[in-house]
Amino acid sequence: MKAKIAFLYGPGDLRVEEVDLPALKEDQVLIKMHAVGICGSDVECFEGKSAEGRYDIAPYTPGHEWAGEVVAVGSAVTSIKVGNKVTGDCVMACGKCENCKNGLMPSACLNMRELGFRPDSPGAMGEYMILEEEYTHAIPDDWPYTLGAWVETFSVGYWGIWGNGGYLDASDDVVILGAGPIGLSAAMSAKTSKAKVIVIDPLESRRETILNYGADEVVDPSEGDLVEKIKSLTGGKGPSVIVECSGNDKGIASVFDIAGHSCRVGFVGHSIGRLVPAELGKVIWSNLRIVGSGGTKTFMPRTIKFLSRIKDDYDFEALNTHYFPFDKIHDAFDVACHDKANARKVMITFD
Repeated sequence: MKAKIAFLYGPGDLRVEEVDLPALKEDQVLIKMHAVGICGSDVECFEGKSAEGRYDIAPYTPGHEWAGEVVAVGSAVTSIKVGNKVTGDCVMACGKCENCKNGLMPSACLNMRELGFRPDSPGAMGEYMILEEEYTHAIPDDWPYTLGAWVETFSVGYWGIWGNGGYLDASDDVVILGAGPIGLSAAMSAKTSKAKVIVIDPLESRRETILNYGADEVVDPSEGDLVEKIKSLTGGKGPSVIVECSGNDKGIASVFDIAGHSCRVGFVGHSIGRLVPAELGKVIWSNLRIVGSGGTKTFMPRTIKFLSRIKDDYDFEALNTHYFPFDKIHDAFDVACHDKANARKVMITFD
């Protein structure tokens, strides 16, 4: 069976090629793609600013935010059926190495694959994708495919709030740094607890948007004294919870300045490969409790269930700012790369 598939060969070198799909293995499913979101990580790989995408090994197919329809299954597949709407994991653990057997996160897997970032784990930017059953998850039949393509993104923000032993209740003051797709997901997740949600972002358009997606207050970090602003919004004490979703150097460093005593801090935004100057001594004197978030474990089914219960409270479709058919994929990346302030989520469609 032939299919048109996108391959990233290097910075700015994205090619759509017609290839023969391999035969399904017994544990695999064949998925007809319907919607794929362009993530900020995809943009940085395309621009040559991130080493996460491994085109140094060989060209690979991007796309880890996706939803599609199952059109065939391998002989040993039992949990996924032909006709299911599905999405899937991004970080894929082998389940067999020493770290996996010890119950560590998928990011610790000694044989970790990352869908949409490596030649050995092709992503969703193509007419069809083949994926193992264990990484494939059914979504409700009444969901639009574009909502299914938000599940991976949402799982990251949701995990930033509730994963790794995280917890919230209505007494908490939560600060989220960054109002992009991950920050939006974290804000919606946090608001289910009725906590006070404060979001920091320098872009006015993002601040305005997130007020409709869980934020009670928004703050421009470029104006005035950020520490004093946050204190004034938290009764002078600082937040009890911080989730850093921006991956921005200034945002990361500000965490240690604005955190309240005994604040629970989650780092979600990617900054790997950079040294960020910050006053780490405040971790000691403020008794901060810090956790990272990468390669969430067995969280996708919970994310789908969570989204099912809150999706009608928010206009998810409005978060998709641009739509492009697959044959206009180069135009889609052009917008995602060159209009970052307005391209909140660029969605590639196949219908």
